[in-house]
Amino acid sequence: MNNSHFGAVEEDDAEFYVYNVLSGGIKTEIHHHSSAQMVYAEGGIVHIFTDQKHWYLPARCFMWIPAGTPHYIFSTSHSVDLFNFYFKKEETEDGFFDEINIYSVSHLLREMILHTKGWDGKITKKDVNKYYFLKALKGILPQKREKKMAFPVQHPFPQDETLLKIAKYIHANLEKPLTIESTAKEFGMSTRTLSRKFKEILGMNYVRFLRALRITRSLELMLEDKYNMYEISMMVGYNSLSSFSNIFKKVIGIPPTEYLQKLRGD
Repeated sequence: MNNSHFGAVEEDDAEFYVYNVLSGGIKTEIHHHSSAQMVYAEGGIVHIFTDQKHWYLPARCFMWIPAGTPHYIFSTSHSVDLFNFYFKKEETEDGFFDEINIYSVSHLLREMILHTKGWDGKITKKDVNKYYFLKALKGILPQKREKKMAFPVQHPFPQDETLLKIAKYIHANLEKPLTIESTAKEFGMSTRTLSRKFKEILGMNYVRFLRALRITRSLELMLEDKYNMYEISMMVGYNSLSSFSNIFKKVIGIPPTEYLQKLRGD
């Protein structure tokens, strides 16, 4: 993902700016801008980091990032199209636009987003059709106020160097048992010390952090459409499909098969 457009987004006449990445390889440096940003991913999961929080943006959802919010973006999905819309702040706009969150996308909104696939750069009033199209798109977003994702799609991201190494280790070995005892031993510390680090630095325990990584990794695997649900449960460290389904429903709110149907628009 080329970061060169960030300067153009700041130009006074860039009331709307569109930057779509249709070839994968998504990664930005940490940045912020005076325009708000709407991010939509088609065909994969995108990771967005803001203020020590790690957000997971799944398919058929968009994330609203208010103006001035420092963030960076990357995706580990093999194939993902990322649609970025930048909107200058308006004095009379709805308070919805001041809140960072992730929302589900209706069929209508998805079609509107995909309609912009070939667009690129700033959109001014001279581009009458595109300008009012984007104005209409922004106008319907507050209707999603009650369509926030019903599951915890973000958790604290470890800034502590040791915890960051541990998080990367966990993510690379999700198919293993990964008890707190085995992980503590791997990094030459006591179970008590590791447990305290998670609670003091992240405000959550080891088990909850591990569960979050496993479930979000399962969402990525579902989108790859290569594996059945049993294979996915094994790949993220659950020894039975029923165990995986129970935890998934506890975290997401619905069974994995039902969630997959929603992703596919069934």
